Amino acid sequence: MDLVNKKWSVDKLMSIRKEVLATWHTGKDVEDIEEGIKYQKSLPKNKIFAAKLLEAKEKGITLVQPRAGVALVNEHIALLQYLQNEGGADLLPSTIDSYTRQNRYEEAQKGIEESIKSGRSLLNGFPAVNHGLENCRRVVESVNVPVQVRHGTPDARLLAEITLAAGFTDYEGGGISYNIPYAKNVSLEKTIYDWQYVDRLIGFYYENGVIINREPFGPLTGTLVPPCISHAVAIVEAILAAEQGVHYLTLGYGQCGNLIQDVAALQTLQELSEEYLQKFGYENRHITTVFHQWMGGFPQDEAKAFGVISWGAATATLGKATKVIVKTPHEAMGIPTKEANAQGLKATKQLVNMLKDQTIPLSKELEEEKEIIKKETRAILDAIFKIGEGDFAKGIVRGFEAGIIDIPFAPSRYNAGRILPARDNNGAIRLLDAGDLPFDKEILEYHKKKIQERGDAEGREPSFQMVIDDIYAIGKGMLVGRPN
Repeated sequence: MDLVNKKWSVDKLMSIRKEVLATWHTGKDVEDIEEGIKYQKSLPKNKIFAAKLLEAKEKGITLVQPRAGVALVNEHIALLQYLQNEGGADLLPSTIDSYTRQNRYEEAQKGIEESIKSGRSLLNGFPAVNHGLENCRRVVESVNVPVQVRHGTPDARLLAEITLAAGFTDYEGGGISYNIPYAKNVSLEKTIYDWQYVDRLIGFYYENGVIINREPFGPLTGTLVPPCISHAVAIVEAILAAEQGVHYLTLGYGQCGNLIQDVAALQTLQELSEEYLQKFGYENRHITTVFHQWMGGFPQDEAKAFGVISWGAATATLGKATKVIVKTPHEAMGIPTKEANAQGLKATKQLVNMLKDQTIPLSKELEEEKEIIKKETRAILDAIFKIGEGDFAKGIVRGFEAGIIDIPFAPSRYNAGRILPARDNNGAIRLLDAGDLPFDKEILEYHKKKIQERGDAEGREPSFQMVIDDIYAIGKGMLVGRPN
């Protein structure tokens, strides 16, 4: 395939669409795209994701949203209604099961059948493709708030077709963020091309009067990801989506744990995304932000888990994220009960309401952190653009090959895996080894100095052991993995 960052024609979209809809029998129910557009237009404003996000951004408040999904339709509806009514969720998800994420619909069907027999969900999410158009519409119609598709799918085309026609008004993911952190052997060319289809489909809906919000997955591997890495991926995915006609985007960031760094990251994500979209001619794009509570290992003790959740809630609110994705006190043990999920929401909402009128004033430390994140992110983005000879689609593929963009601890063989992040003495994430990231001497010396300060404080030389200690630290009740 000739991968380029160029808007697809409607003819190209419709030609490939025939193949996509034929991949599972429920695809035939959405062949009439005009009917899906008509249904979307019939939705009340309270179910439009973008409208609720923009209202929250204007008011300076942070909305709360859980993750949630089970195998059967009635049980999934009951779960979402519980999280809405008992948990107070402002926005709702339908988290998709692992078989659907891999386009293994026959196995998803077996999971549905076994779940019916056993009387409990034997899938780790909602198999939307198998349930099809009408059942997905039942989900949307059963609640009073907007519903988003959350998944992790490298090839999310059929899933997009069915859920968008069913009235879901937000679609998560991207050709980078749903490949490199999730898959081992799937090429970037393939996933970016498949996600151009998804974004062009959403652009087509927009051209016909329907607003679908798009949300690249910000946390990536969720393990010690420096802000500049997640920012660069989010902004490239935003540019690729905007080229295909997407106008409403929520860019994400996963909590690192240091308050100043996290607030700086949220602020710079908004600023840099607007800067680069405007720089490359994408006008009238609406950008909001999402903060993901801690994505790494959690304490097994529920009281300690609530501490981690509450810190994430406080950071999201003080950083003025438009929404926060909420964790549960069962995070260390597996899929949570609906009660535990609601508890995470309520704990988060308490902090959001307590802190909504407070801000973090611009200090020397915050200003310094913002500047280093901006400098690093611009260096990566500009190098991607250069290596792609003016094309971000080509550039991101070549950039991963060259290691100028590199996601720590990713399983993909298309990722260099050369960088090693570790925390500094204050818990901010720095680079023990910057690999082949395109940083100048000043940036590299900054990271070396910060890591060495920690080494001096702990009486040990900076090494890979710091990385290991930091990965397990929060699960053991700390942020920085100090030696015993």
